[in-house]
Amino acid sequence: MNMSSKLILTAATLAVGSILLALYPPPGSFNIYAPPDIPGSVDHLHSAQIVKVGAAVGPESLVFDPNGDGPYTGVADGRILKWEGDEHGWTDFAVTSSQRKDCVRPFAPELEHVCGRPLGLRFHKKTGDLYIADAYLGLQVVGRDGGLATQVVSEVEGRPLLFTNDMDIDEQKDVIYFSDTSTKFQRRQFMSSVLSGDKTGRLLKYNISSKEVTVLLEGLAFANGVALSKDQSFVLVAETTTCRIHRLWLRGPNAGNTDIFAELPGFPDNVRRNPKGEFWVALHAKRGILAKWVVSNTWAGNALLKLPLSFKQLHALFVGGKAHATALRLSEEGKVLEVLEDCEGKNMKFISEVEEKDGKLWIGSVLMPFLGIYNI
Repeated sequence: MNMSSKLILTAATLAVGSILLALYPPPGSFNIYAPPDIPGSVDHLHSAQIVKVGAAVGPESLVFDPNGDGPYTGVADGRILKWEGDEHGWTDFAVTSSQRKDCVRPFAPELEHVCGRPLGLRFHKKTGDLYIADAYLGLQVVGRDGGLATQVVSEVEGRPLLFTNDMDIDEQKDVIYFSDTSTKFQRRQFMSSVLSGDKTGRLLKYNISSKEVTVLLEGLAFANGVALSKDQSFVLVAETTTCRIHRLWLRGPNAGNTDIFAELPGFPDNVRRNPKGEFWVALHAKRGILAKWVVSNTWAGNALLKLPLSFKQLHALFVGGKAHATALRLSEEGKVLEVLEDCEGKNMKFISEVEEKDGKLWIGSVLMPFLGIYNI
């Protein structure tokens, strides 16, 4: 065995041991891989009201229609659901695939490419159309009456979209900004994308009138949440693997330039602007010591991917063996204004989006069978 192989084996052995310690820490021990504390955070999200999404899993994104009704959310079996209030609960609103015969289980990753997996959702306020970023089927749209969505963008530069993730819409210019997480991996391979150091993510622009797609940014490590500023002068895109948010200037003296809007204490998912122009960022998990080391050393991540580890064990790298929830409110300049957490994962965990409306935070999760409502 050469020196390189020995180093990789040693690193992989240490990482596996660390995973086991994170999952099964000895009684009374201090778990150094546990999610780190964030200064100034408030552990209040455990008081959120839980709303189950019926026999479904993964309400990843939440959006209200132009009339204020909803929210609407996409779940893991490919459906878009609409919340009709406590009395009526959830109703089916739309689907992204016509091949629904085998889409009967709440969670079946091996069928996602058939059933569809709707992630980011946005309404075009002028037309009332709902745009859907389906991880496998690309950018889609459905009218205000719902039903089967139609395809808008399925390929870019002659190559099919593999992992469409999130979007925001500039209604004035009829332009959609959307993220393509990876050109190598699909959604169900997201741990491979992160651990391998994949940097093929992109931010794209779709012109609704001309149907033209433009690549704005590329080389992103897991491109994720997208949000426009209130004055549409810049657009944000989350880079999950590196725990930061990029800002691309669209107008003004910096137009065309990019900078780092925020460095975050964990792995960001969706970014949503609130009525004041601030931004809520949902962290899938806080970044612990082991996770930081692995994503900084891609050879170690690639070594882990070659080992017979389950999704749960690999996922433990990023959550420290402990389910939790963290939401950050950022200013228009990227400064942290507020940190809300459920540190023990008593109610909320693995959150994917925070949507603020009428004094409440509606909180989605890509993995859980429920969403949360938190009064602010």
